[in-house]
Amino acid sequence: MLYSSAQAWRDAPSKRVLFFGMSGLGKTYISNILRSSGDWFHYSIDYRIGTRYMGEYIADNAKAEAMKVPFLRNLLLNDSIDITPNITFENLNAVAAYLGVPGDPEKGGLQIEEYRRRQDQFRRSEIEALLDTRYFIERSERIYGYPNFICDTGGSICEWVDAADPEDPLLRDLSRDTLLIWIEGTEAHTQELIRRFDRAPKPMAYQPEFLTQVWDDYLNNHNVQPEDVDPQAFLRWTYAQALAHRQPRYREMARRWGVTVTADQISAVKTAADFEELISSTLEAQS
Repeated sequence: MLYSSAQAWRDAPSKRVLFFGMSGLGKTYISNILRSSGDWFHYSIDYRIGTRYMGEYIADNAKAEAMKVPFLRNLLLNDSIDITPNITFENLNAVAAYLGVPGDPEKGGLQIEEYRRRQDQFRRSEIEALLDTRYFIERSERIYGYPNFICDTGGSICEWVDAADPEDPLLRDLSRDTLLIWIEGTEAHTQELIRRFDRAPKPMAYQPEFLTQVWDDYLNNHNVQPEDVDPQAFLRWTYAQALAHRQPRYREMARRWGVTVTADQISAVKTAADFEELISSTLEAQS
């Protein structure tokens, strides 16, 4: 690990961390606290995906939809209007909308082949954004003079790595430059995430093998054809399984490549000093 002990963490002139875990357990909460202290640069993987790697896909898809409307088609063809996604740290809806959900096109669903294509675009984009971490560490120091750095990852990071492989290229590079920190939730947190997702489901990115499994299971269990799948029903049905699928992958990442803190510990943090003390005590306990 980047910091071999609590003392090494306390003595480090530059502290660099990477948060991972399910969305909704505090990654962005703690990132905002650290950023607001004035000494931490906040690098959001999801924002980088939307603005650098998928922005053109999203804009082209919106333009293709606009071209179906004669009024908008004419304005686009003579360059009277432009369509660009409005992506911010707080608003990533354009990325989620582009990813979509497979199922009945009359209910807003995508054909499964198109859905897989967009999933693969996201996978490649997320990996590239994660590999950009070192560039942003150097950039934040060189241009802005930030001594400390946060990499705020999306929930799907665990889908693209093999934590048991000591030569996994993504984990090797990330652990060389940052301390990987898993924010672990309890069973109560998991149930709350499921309830929250059920109220407002959001498209997710899945490991291809997992997607094939849950898609086939859904078709068989509900005795439906792909074109008859209710997209939102599929999304809700899959979410709890995705949580169970990701939990051991997160745990293995933390065991082999980083440290673990709980969502309750993160929610108790109010200042950057609180956070630094939490990581110090975590490293001390782990050693």
